[in-house]
Amino acid sequence: MTENLIIFKARVVTPVGFAACCGKQMGELRIIDNATVEVTDGIISYVGPSRGENRDGYYQRYWHYNARGKCLLPGFVDSHTHFVFGGERAEEFSWRLKGESYMSIMERGGGIVSTVKATRGCNFIQLRSKAEGFLKRMSAMGITTVEGKSGYGLDKDTELLQLKVMRSLNADEHKRVDIVPTFLGAHAVPDEYRGRTDEYLDFIIGKVLPHVAKDGLAEFCDVFCEQGVFSVEQSRRLLLAAREYGLRLKLHADEIVPLGGAELAAELAAVSADHLLHASDEGIRAMKESGTVATLLPLTAFALKENYARGREMIDAGCAVALATDLNPGSCFSGSIPLTFALACIYMRLTIEEAITALTLNGAAALNRADSIGSIEVGKKGDFVVLDTNNYHFLPYYVGMNCVSATIKEGVIYPGA
Repeated sequence: MTENLIIFKARVVTPVGFAACCGKQMGELRIIDNATVEVTDGIISYVGPSRGENRDGYYQRYWHYNARGKCLLPGFVDSHTHFVFGGERAEEFSWRLKGESYMSIMERGGGIVSTVKATRGCNFIQLRSKAEGFLKRMSAMGITTVEGKSGYGLDKDTELLQLKVMRSLNADEHKRVDIVPTFLGAHAVPDEYRGRTDEYLDFIIGKVLPHVAKDGLAEFCDVFCEQGVFSVEQSRRLLLAAREYGLRLKLHADEIVPLGGAELAAELAAVSADHLLHASDEGIRAMKESGTVATLLPLTAFALKENYARGREMIDAGCAVALATDLNPGSCFSGSIPLTFALACIYMRLTIEEAITALTLNGAAALNRADSIGSIEVGKKGDFVVLDTNNYHFLPYYVGMNCVSATIKEGVIYPGA
């Protein structure tokens, strides 16, 4: 669903460009006070000074929205989530509070494998209904585009089912959030393949990946490249196979230990490498050279009580950095955009301007969509966030609290908090 819309008396705050911003460019925002933005059939057709909102014909053809001087930002892009799943893992959270590590919980049958069991027990309607609830809450926090991963089936039928749920939600005429689907069959090794990781990869490559590609169910292929899960060599084999099927590449990289995932992402020219808590200096340099977006997930580090990724150093090294929530049922049961802003600025030392770019244009680049979303420019989708303030510094300052007044998706206005 799209609309014709005129937004007037807005304070436009936006990065600029049709590709990721790197290094110091991330801190350069265009600010236009008392601006008018016109959206025609869901696409931005004008950004600039007022052209006279009451010109002949406009009243009949366009909705009018008075921003009353409030900040108008591009819609937020959450470029790493796992929002389609069954069950919950609240007990594991209490185990972590008592000192158990993420990997030790996995070893005792918890973690991803626990959610796999619950997800395999769900049908299409159950998964879709739960996922739709997450999307509505995302929209209220200003998200207009989200990436969603499979990875809680670890078998053919459930992996495909997760992706089909996303396709169904994406086809809804009244959707508030665009979904970018990612195939993450290599999220963990299921119990039935325990101790036979290479055989499981053979199954994923030979039996599941062809169906994902044939039915157009995913745009990206991701892999959990981590000690005790999938090695660098195993990850390379899967991703090269996925590329042959026409999928773009992503990696869970260097989250728990410095395994060399960032270097592998750069070697394969992956669109993004995500987590990166333990990325090496060489890995950071390699990502800068390859143009791989470094997608950082501060909510996960917060929930796991881990050190944060070196966001400041990555930007200073010239990388393109994106921010995302990592909403998932285990390590980060949160999709809080407000808290993501606060943690990124306080603990990863991003400036507020850099954090805005990371959650808009660079998030779009991490999904290969910087040409169509992520900034307020003519030709891009009419996706916006209206803050309940004329001061964008409120985004991290109002810690963990939502200051979104409205979310606009392709010209259609939805209420915020």
